[in-house]
Amino acid sequence: MALLELTDLTKSYVDPDGRSQLILDIPKFELDACKQLALAGTSGCGKTTFLNIVAGILRADTGAVAFDGLDLSLLGEGERDALRAREMGYVFQTFNLLEGYTALENVLLGMLFGPGPDRDWAYALLERLGLAGKEKHRPSQLSVGQQQRVALARALANRPRLVLADEPTGNLDPVHAQEALVMIRELCVEQGASLLLVSHDPMILDAFDKTLNFTELNQAMSAQGIRS
Repeated sequence: MALLELTDLTKSYVDPDGRSQLILDIPKFELDACKQLALAGTSGCGKTTFLNIVAGILRADTGAVAFDGLDLSLLGEGERDALRAREMGYVFQTFNLLEGYTALENVLLGMLFGPGPDRDWAYALLERLGLAGKEKHRPSQLSVGQQQRVALARALANRPRLVLADEPTGNLDPVHAQEALVMIRELCVEQGASLLLVSHDPMILDAFDKTLNFTELNQAMSAQGIRS
């Protein structure tokens, strides 16, 4: 059984003129446990909306999103939030770190919504990501690359079974982007987590054995003639 399975998924938005715009139309998508997949696509093709639906942050208009056989559309918002905290890690493009908290506290806060804070594990993750000695630094006191590592530690803090990464290297220079990608992939392997990463960067996409063109997967974009 696939860890993640989407069937007949659609999502529309209402534009400023009040017209409904179809942004997602995905007949079928699967990701097996412990697998790593990159989705390629241009800006505006619906990749972030897709990840947010997978994570249960947004609801699809129609279709099913099944995580380990459980249909997320049958869950309430609180139940989806709890499932995401336990089973999924999300690395956002803008990191979404809380400025008023230290690196360590940002990781521990992520644990509050899962099995609970584990300071030893939080310290170990930060050390594994090269942030030993930076635990008490706030995001503004860290480089962009270091902030990205804190965000990765937070995403992995609850030992998720699925890691979602939305352009996780988009704010990094090529050298640090490659380093970050290696860390993300290695840590997912070590924890036995599946990885679903979206990017438009050919250098990042070329590192994966398997990639999918999101604008071909998503029939809503194909119908509009959008290509990556």
